[in-house]
Amino acid sequence: MGRFLRKLRKRLEETVQEQLAPDDEQTARAAFEENKPDAMKNDIRMISGCEDAQTSADVSNVGSFRLPDPAGRAGGACTSTLLSILYKDETIPEDDMSFTEVLSKMRDELSGKGFTQIPQLTASNPIDVNTDFDLVPKSATGTRRAVMIGINYVGHNPGELRGCHNDVLNMKNYIMNVHGFEEDNIVVLMDDGENESPTAENILNAYKQIVADSEEGDAIFLHYSGHGTKIRDDDRNEEDDGYDEALVPLDYNEGGGMIRDDDLYDILVKPLAAGVHMVSLMDCCHSGTILDLPYIFKADGNDAEMHLDNSIDLNGLLQQFGGAAISLLSNFFR
Repeated sequence: MGRFLRKLRKRLEETVQEQLAPDDEQTARAAFEENKPDAMKNDIRMISGCEDAQTSADVSNVGSFRLPDPAGRAGGACTSTLLSILYKDETIPEDDMSFTEVLSKMRDELSGKGFTQIPQLTASNPIDVNTDFDLVPKSATGTRRAVMIGINYVGHNPGELRGCHNDVLNMKNYIMNVHGFEEDNIVVLMDDGENESPTAENILNAYKQIVADSEEGDAIFLHYSGHGTKIRDDDRNEEDDGYDEALVPLDYNEGGGMIRDDDLYDILVKPLAAGVHMVSLMDCCHSGTILDLPYIFKADGNDAEMHLDNSIDLNGLLQQFGGAAISLLSNFFR
């Protein structure tokens, strides 16, 4: 988790607390929603192929998922599995599927192929996971923009991947053909010698620009396929395990550094204009909560609905948006 979700834990634990059973989800959720500032009410969602503590695998042959292979045979397990459910053989399923069904099918398919990673959905607002899955809601009638990043780390030893270019090209094909995204509104960063290079600076600039360009009614889709990692926190003491989640740009070892969860929160979440819908697909290791969104649904067979992620500092999140801390929420920490 980033600093926005943890930094007030110590101070809150030292204050006088209201009495609340730790598992009183409905009470905590009502209090959180009642005190949530308007700036936190944007519709932001993230699909991740794994939990923070898990790694996310490559698959050796996207053809086994009945997907095209425009850039070699490999692909990311998360992207390949999602597309095999939504766009197998470049065909849209006849029957609509709910969020629960899509993520559960992802988990079943991953498990069937020997992968242990657990897909999950996080969101800024609680979503009814039994409603139809869609990357773009009907309310998003404006411009549809995307930033798509695929990093194979060509020439790196160790660390070279093989499937990230395929992921971007197949996902781009899907959002254009199914969701009406136009070529001119899609920014692609890949280390293929043809597209803009996915350096730290270029990634951050692309993220800043798409947020700056978007206005009420627009839809944003962000896709990242590459390495993710956990690194020692930045001396702010906001991480329970002492680590930040981070993306790994192409030039991470050449002065670019890592892109921490704190950076992503500052650039993507906080400045987003009201009424903009954002979906992010993170196909990388340790990415489960990399956008620090307060609601979570895990496709592990235990969750029936989204719930507050009680591993995060909800009060810290509220205060970063200008809201007031709620003493009862500190009792909701794990």
